[in-house]
Amino acid sequence: MRETSIEGAWVMEPRVFRDDRGSFHEWFRAPELHEAAGYGLGLAQANCSVSSRGTLRGVHFADVPPGQAKYVTCVRGAVLDVFVDLRTGSPTYRAWEAVRLDDRDRRAVYLAEGLGHAFMALTDDATVVYLCSRGYAPAREHGVHPLDPDLAIDWPAGLTPVLSEKDAAAPTLAEAERAGLLPAYETCTRWYAGLRAAAAEDGAQPRVPATRR
Repeated sequence: MRETSIEGAWVMEPRVFRDDRGSFHEWFRAPELHEAAGYGLGLAQANCSVSSRGTLRGVHFADVPPGQAKYVTCVRGAVLDVFVDLRTGSPTYRAWEAVRLDDRDRRAVYLAEGLGHAFMALTDDATVVYLCSRGYAPAREHGVHPLDPDLAIDWPAGLTPVLSEKDAAAPTLAEAERAGLLPAYETCTRWYAGLRAAAAEDGAQPRVPATRR
């Protein structure tokens, strides 16, 4: 897994095996995530969204603790996936990175608790699946407006963003910070340290299985 400039975010670039039958790849490998983050995902929920071209979802995040870590890939079409450091006090607070996820290169991203997540569909029927460390809990879920000029996310030119009513009504980053909605970096790092300690105590690093194609 490749570490990004934002602590707690990694990109997985799998080896894709192709032949005249199609292709095969491993889109999630627990040992690689454990090695990168120091703890596992703790899968609680798996989601799937299908979006028309131009659909913009996010920026979503959850209260920490417990937060919601995500492991995201695109199984059909293509999206521009964006993760944002919303942790107040973080050295990279307000920074964001974008990764193209598509059904060709088959990249995936892992986002630790406290990071914001958004994506824009670059194709019709763009299908995104993601594994979550915690189930959906409306009272703990929040958003920041994805078109906030203070974030200045470089969304693809030539596409008109299509937002849900909820995302269109989301506060700006400054408004969310003033309202006390954003996770604190110190709280998040304590949470990560606790997860690493628990994983070490449990001896939880999984074995690497043999690859089958």
